[in-house]
Amino acid sequence: MMESILISILVTLLGYLIGSIPMGYLVIKIFKRQDITLIGSGRTGGTNAMRAGGLWMGVLTGVLDFLKGFMAIWIARWIMPDTIWPQVMAGAAAVFGHNWSIWLYLVTKKLNAGAGTGPNLGAAIAFWPPLALVVIPIILFFVFIVGYASLASIAAAIAIMIILFLRAAYVGTPWQYGIYGICTAAIVIWALRPNIKRLFDGTERRVGIFAKKSASG
Repeated sequence: MMESILISILVTLLGYLIGSIPMGYLVIKIFKRQDITLIGSGRTGGTNAMRAGGLWMGVLTGVLDFLKGFMAIWIARWIMPDTIWPQVMAGAAAVFGHNWSIWLYLVTKKLNAGAGTGPNLGAAIAFWPPLALVVIPIILFFVFIVGYASLASIAAAIAIMIILFLRAAYVGTPWQYGIYGICTAAIVIWALRPNIKRLFDGTERRVGIFAKKSASG
């Protein structure tokens, strides 16, 4: 029993450390020789990487962030293949680590890194791959049509939570996945508190076609 608890803690810590890798910071530093924390929102996610380095750097950052969440679940399953809770804890820890990165703090003394969308999606798809068919279009819609990346993150987190709970209720998948959805939705929304305030104030940064219009206007 004690051994299982210790291994679960280790898996959770690994999830956090993987999630903490600031992919956007590394991408922009390598390709643009710039500090992404001094650009735009200062976050290290795909949206700000797109501001700092263009579309393909934003996409590369998003894919790498996605892989952090996916790998956290894969490692948890590899270490403890018959136990659900370590997967849930590792996935949530990866999202938490993405948002509050120890690695970024050690380099820049800044702790706030992202909103958690990439690793949240990666972990959720590791739980149930077809979820991508619902959540990815939601993200693209809010980013490129509505023009608010923060709304994309919130909508994706809520959609993941609802889908995982519906599958638990009607398909019989582990209900712990729904707990993952609650935890990560809370993590994402908490990290986006300043963005939510700006949304209500009408001062939130826009992306996609609206960002171009704002820049030209």
